[in-house]
Amino acid sequence: MSTERPTRKEKRVERQKQAKQSKGQNSPKEKMSFNLQRVDPKTKNQKLAFDAYANNKHLMLHGIAGTGKSFISMYLALNEIMNGSEDFKKLYIVRSVVPTRDMGFLPGSNKEKTKVYEAPYYAISSELFGRGDAYETLKNRGLIEFISTSFIRGITLNDCIILVDEMQNGTLHELDSVITRVGRNCKIIFCGDFTQTDFTYEKDKNGLPSFMKIIKNIRSFEFVEFDKNDILRSDLVKDYIIEKDRLHITT
Repeated sequence: MSTERPTRKEKRVERQKQAKQSKGQNSPKEKMSFNLQRVDPKTKNQKLAFDAYANNKHLMLHGIAGTGKSFISMYLALNEIMNGSEDFKKLYIVRSVVPTRDMGFLPGSNKEKTKVYEAPYYAISSELFGRGDAYETLKNRGLIEFISTSFIRGITLNDCIILVDEMQNGTLHELDSVITRVGRNCKIIFCGDFTQTDFTYEKDKNGLPSFMKIIKNIRSFEFVEFDKNDILRSDLVKDYIIEKDRLHITT
């Protein structure tokens, strides 16, 4: 008894089905040959950030240096992308360039220009995964992408987690440009400290405080203020910042 041969359309549908299955079996997440190490909150405010993130809040992490704002933000984002929900496909790290707001002052291609600003994320990724090639591997797998605010206008970010780091070096216009890029199914985390800004003009310095006023009134955000009790980088950093504050010296 003979059977009917599949039509061209049926063959095409079957090939598409097999391609989708193959793609799912070889997703960037499943190809990873190393694992994210577990990180637990070490201070009261870090725990506030962890809890708020778990409750599906966007985060505004503001405060002094050495408190682990960028570190825990990358951990929370990568932990969810790699081990949690399938809804988030990528971590976008967004930073404003310094000191000119324009990448043109650096030599080389756009990729070469941005690499100097990625150094902290190489170090954080090495610590999170216990290997020096972690950041490059995550980028090559499409799980992390670094973007300068110079190139963010006109795009929409969907199905991702967005870390806006060193936000004190973004003008109000830049911060506005970033948050209005957020599309469907996204979380966004802002990290920074307005006292560490590299701006010299008061108008630019006032950008972050103005932006923070807006964020504080948005119910989907959790605002966490880090202080000297959260400093973890080293005892020297903690002692220095405490003494600088005691003497009312600003930088």
